[in-house]
Amino acid sequence: MELPNDPMMLFSVINMKLRDDYSSLDKLCDDMGINKKSLINKLQKAGFEYSAEYNKFW
Repeated sequence: MELPNDPMMLFSVINMKLRDDYSSLDKLCDDMGINKKSLINKLQKAGFEYSAEYNKFW
């Protein structure tokens, strides 16, 4: 699956995957072959941060 470049769409897709399919960001990144640091940085630039406690970006 190719992830969207738009930060709002990326935020939505990642949170949907975390909610529906993955118990952690590590598992999502490992399974989808995503660089975790790059993903976090891209979403941080858009104003989002990851909460491991809630397993979502906000």
